[in-house]
Amino acid sequence: MSNIILSTDSYKLSHAPQYPKGTTGVFSYTEPRGGKFKKSVVYGPQAYAKEMLSNPVSIHDINEAESIIVPHRCPFNKAGWKHILNKHGGYLPLHIKTVPEGTVVPISNAVGTIENTDPKTAWLSSYVETPFLRATWYGTTVATISWEIKQLILSYLEKTGTPDDIYFKLHDFGARGVSSAQSAAIGGSAHLVNFMGTDNVESLSHVMRYYNTKNMPGFSIPASEHSTITAWGKEFEVDAYRNMLNTYKSNGIFACVIDSYNPYHAVEKLWGEELRQEVIDSGATVVLRPDSGDPVEVNVKIIQILADKFGTTANLKGFKVLKHVRLIQGDGVNYDTIKNILDAFVKLGFSADNIAFGMGGALLQGMDRDTQQWAMKCSAMQINGQWNDVFKDPSTDVGKQSKRGRLQLVKTSNGGYQTVKEGATSLPNELTTLYKNGELFNEQTFEDVRINSEK
Repeated sequence: MSNIILSTDSYKLSHAPQYPKGTTGVFSYTEPRGGKFKKSVVYGPQAYAKEMLSNPVSIHDINEAESIIVPHRCPFNKAGWKHILNKHGGYLPLHIKTVPEGTVVPISNAVGTIENTDPKTAWLSSYVETPFLRATWYGTTVATISWEIKQLILSYLEKTGTPDDIYFKLHDFGARGVSSAQSAAIGGSAHLVNFMGTDNVESLSHVMRYYNTKNMPGFSIPASEHSTITAWGKEFEVDAYRNMLNTYKSNGIFACVIDSYNPYHAVEKLWGEELRQEVIDSGATVVLRPDSGDPVEVNVKIIQILADKFGTTANLKGFKVLKHVRLIQGDGVNYDTIKNILDAFVKLGFSADNIAFGMGGALLQGMDRDTQQWAMKCSAMQINGQWNDVFKDPSTDVGKQSKRGRLQLVKTSNGGYQTVKEGATSLPNELTTLYKNGELFNEQTFEDVRINSEK
């Protein structure tokens, strides 16, 4: 378990005496100020609250922090932390509210607020900015990217295919491409808010540990990699494929990489001729994965070869669906790649049912805090018993202007959301208590999160 006292930035260590005398309350909020997407799918704070805030600070934590911070040449607020230990049993005297996870909120709205509940710990609200913001921005940004791609693919399925298949159209291939196992778990679980296909095993335990579910949140299928194909040698490539077919046909579906040598030869001669009847007789669906070259060019050529070799049926929308085989593109996949491939398929009369996508680094690693311009800012302070608006308004960057006052998030008449000051409306605050003084509130199941994302 991490020492929460050390989960901060060095400059925070000196902030306690910097506030005006008589400061007893600090109220801050988190928001995505702008960025690439116009909406955000909120995800992540519950796991942080359960992992970090549910465990009290101990004297060992205080002593360990002192042994690191003092040699670091920063002031250590030992008295403040001992006060938290002695008066609150080590639980942080904070009140954290967040919008229910999975909620789709327009940018430039407060999606979380935090304030101290003990007048002697006004410094604490800002002290936890780093872990609280980190717990919110990363999972939310991944969930948002995944959600936006879900809307994209769904639009093609509604036009050309089977919308009910959407949940397995984007597969998480990103665990190896992130900076840590924790990132794989958090980011991968954020993707599972929108889809059910994943090869990210660490994300499964994250969901089940922190989101009160015993249901399996994600699924995969047997699949080959290049080593399991090239191990047979180029001259025996067809035998490697036949081994996959014989081993996994009873599963009903499996995936096989086809670009170890020449993907066009693999689909035309090996799968399309030598193994064709065996595939048909197996009753299984074989998902072929071209993994090299220009994604649009390669998939367009391969789907036409497969259509010629295995045939197609016309669905009720008039688009062609391959018999017995499908494609999955797992290399160089991002929002634009997916759109370009599906555009090309539609022009040729092929349904989006024919292909799924595996997304790696672009899904879990290809973003940062500025993708959605995330920030946490103080908007109100209680000084000498009076709450005052606090804000920043830099003349050199109007985009960094912060909000003022004690804030709440309300639903608007058109079904959207708006951030307003407390007391400005009689509408209920959509930000609900997640954590208060060591207790968790309004815990969600992962099923709840998924339902929220589809409202």
